[in-house]
Amino acid sequence: MSSEKTAEKISMEMERLGRKAYEIARETVMKEKFKYKPLREAVSYFMQEWRNFQHPALLAIACEAVGGNPEKTASIGAALVLLTGAADIHDDIIDKSKTKGSKPTLFGKFGEEISLLAGDALLFKGLMLLDSACEKLLKEKAKIVRELVKQGFFELGTAEAKETSLKGNWNLTPEEYLDIIRRKAAVAEATARIGAVIGGATPEEVEDWGKIGRILGILVNIRNEFVDVFEAEELKNRRDNECLPLPMLYAMRNPEAKKKITFLLRKKELTDDDAIRVAGVILETKEIQKLRDEVQNLTEEGSRLLKKYGRKCKNVNIARNLLRLALHDL
Repeated sequence: MSSEKTAEKISMEMERLGRKAYEIARETVMKEKFKYKPLREAVSYFMQEWRNFQHPALLAIACEAVGGNPEKTASIGAALVLLTGAADIHDDIIDKSKTKGSKPTLFGKFGEEISLLAGDALLFKGLMLLDSACEKLLKEKAKIVRELVKQGFFELGTAEAKETSLKGNWNLTPEEYLDIIRRKAAVAEATARIGAVIGGATPEEVEDWGKIGRILGILVNIRNEFVDVFEAEELKNRRDNECLPLPMLYAMRNPEAKKKITFLLRKKELTDDDAIRVAGVILETKEIQKLRDEVQNLTEEGSRLLKKYGRKCKNVNIARNLLRLALHDL
């Protein structure tokens, strides 16, 4: 199966598991009467166009895998939809990211001020929804869930703050940037841990799912780093407003590759052909093999952990397929 078909299948399965939580999130935020029309339109646009099924799906899978009822994760999944949405909006503002794929980001469509306020609205509603969902849990579980959410988003914020300080540094080491990517996966780890906790997992099972969540988060982020290399508009924004993509940082350890990549990056405008040429240079270097090895090791570790739970929960196959996707085309 091609990587595109594999990705499409995974996306459909995650939507199946995460849709209820997403709908709760959307209904919760859209029933607010935003009196300023542009703000109302911005929130509506984001909730319609940037749908997050991934976090509530991971929450449900982890819960079911340890013997819990995944339906019990929907409210907390909805809170995570809003909280991660707020973080994404704020991140796009920091990175001045106007498009993702073929769609305008909220920043790209509505500008900085409205996007910032829309992100704040999602943040406050997400925290309120989280608090309401935790009230339905046993006191000890609620305490753990709140702490995990705090830790996950604090680590994410730390990673993004560090990344901001390194913008424009073309001599950034791949190891340093890979550490930022690992830290950005903190919310995925927290999500998986929360799912296991709600499902009544043992401490060992919670640790397993924390590791699985972190691995999945890292691999998804690394794959996105590869995708950014092939998209001229995204590559230009990475050059101008962010850190260079991780595969490029590995490749630029090769002096000849660095010379070719730097020549192309210094062009005022980057075309699709330029992006393809950059990708070709990167993929031909021996240095990129180290990143492939890192992906392979993470995939193997994740597969080993998931193997414990495959018999208990068929939906574990979604996580397993997501691991395999990380190796496609790399």
